[in-house]
Amino acid sequence: MARSTHMKTSMAEVTPDRIVVRGLDLADELIGRTTTAEFFYVLLTGSRPSATQARILDACIVAIGEHGLVPSVQAARMTYACAPEAFQGAVAAGLLGAGSVVLGSSETTARALKQIVDLAADDDLDGAAKSVLQQLKDQGAAAPGVGHPVHKAGDPRAARLLEFTESLGAQGVHTSALHAMTRAVPLVYGRELPLNVSGAIPAALLDVGFPLRAMKGVPLVGRTMSLVAHLLEEMDSPMGFGLASAAEAAVTYEP
Repeated sequence: MARSTHMKTSMAEVTPDRIVVRGLDLADELIGRTTTAEFFYVLLTGSRPSATQARILDACIVAIGEHGLVPSVQAARMTYACAPEAFQGAVAAGLLGAGSVVLGSSETTARALKQIVDLAADDDLDGAAKSVLQQLKDQGAAAPGVGHPVHKAGDPRAARLLEFTESLGAQGVHTSALHAMTRAVPLVYGRELPLNVSGAIPAALLDVGFPLRAMKGVPLVGRTMSLVAHLLEEMDSPMGFGLASAAEAAVTYEP
């Protein structure tokens, strides 16, 4: 990448009497006039979302926001137990594990869906899906967007999201690619795996023009809200050290 001596930003300009965010006056045009999901979209794209885009983004943030004592929550709670003066550090600890397996898997699925759509010839999504999955399998990667250790019969969040996007008339080629990928999973991996929420989220968002490069940000935003709530509960009903003790008790030392 060429090094530039000129730095610029389109995010915001702050003056003594005005704050402009993505070309919009924060006080006059955004505060009290936009939702959190709409503001997130404005920040990312510089444009206001349509009503459908806003509703789908909002639904996706809610869908991924909370899922019990998952590793990110346990990391945050145990960090807070050790350093209660560093609330922000505990939140950060919970977010640091957002990778290709947990939380960040929406981004992985989004890239696979885009590959399928780009590869499909004469609308042969099934053939493209099988080819993309075979590449992933050959690389030793799991099939993205399917399977769940708890929701073995099907992820209710995924079902509801797809039901919601269908009700809005917002399903497009990426949702079709998602279904093609689900059909191809047993052909490539040898077993059927149900769709999960990290498959439904990128399909729903890509179909309404959400930027793929920002896909990981959706679960990060949703889970940040949840982590703050878990830490608030941790203050009143501590379990951080208990989680650490439970882990220690569950592990056998073998010299």
